[in-house]
Amino acid sequence: MSRAAYVNGRYVLHRDAMVHIEDRGYQFADGVYEVCEVFRGALIDERRHFERLAYSLAELQIAPPVPARALAVVVREVMARNRVENGFVYVQVTRGVAPRDHVFPQKPARPSLVVTARHVDPEKSDITARKGISIITTPDLRWKRADIKTISLLPNVLARQLARESGACEAWLVDSLGMVTEGAASNAWIISKAGVVVTRQLDHSILRGITRTTLIEIVAAEGLKLEERKFNLEEVFAAREAFITGATTLIMPVVRIDGRAIGAGIPGPVASKLRAMFHAAAAARSS
Repeated sequence: MSRAAYVNGRYVLHRDAMVHIEDRGYQFADGVYEVCEVFRGALIDERRHFERLAYSLAELQIAPPVPARALAVVVREVMARNRVENGFVYVQVTRGVAPRDHVFPQKPARPSLVVTARHVDPEKSDITARKGISIITTPDLRWKRADIKTISLLPNVLARQLARESGACEAWLVDSLGMVTEGAASNAWIISKAGVVVTRQLDHSILRGITRTTLIEIVAAEGLKLEERKFNLEEVFAAREAFITGATTLIMPVVRIDGRAIGAGIPGPVASKLRAMFHAAAAARSS
């Protein structure tokens, strides 16, 4: 079956999908995106993803390309045309097509909207989670508004490439004070020596992860102690457990960082339990 995509009002074959060369997303990375998990035919945390998309658009002064209800229809149609029961939907909005100039177009352009979807086998991620992943650390070179989910991802790309070349799956970014901000494509978590769940507090230096937000609710419901605060690598290497969160990874245990084992060097019980609970909890909160 040929894949399908939605591009600015039209459903087209994925191989034929394209935007104008003067689209500001192509010229300036002047746009935002969202990635939503599809699990057993349902969009996971749909409302929160759409709310974050609206936030990112507002912060960059980009008008919504279509109303939220219309976007929901488009997303489901793309899912249906690609027969995605388990996988991901990608939504990208840019400021639109305009003559190349750094300032916003004097005559507002029509925002560009692209939606794609792809199937993945969730069992592959589960197999990885049962083994745990290795990550590296690298300096955080991103701009100072990481809370906006922009398509400008070159520092993240370089960090992930460095991880790949090092035989790791992800990179944790470390700020100038030696504090972990987040992963190149995930939020960062540890379980401290005292058994406290720790993740960096929300500010402009990290993205408000949707999986992160839902997991915080699960942690509270489970009666676990949570601290949203900065933590350094000394704490990381002394931690009982570490894990990352994201729409494409869910809760993924981390067993080695910079070549050093975390805890027992195997997926920890807390991260594994939280992962097992996630979809049921996310579905309950979406209903």
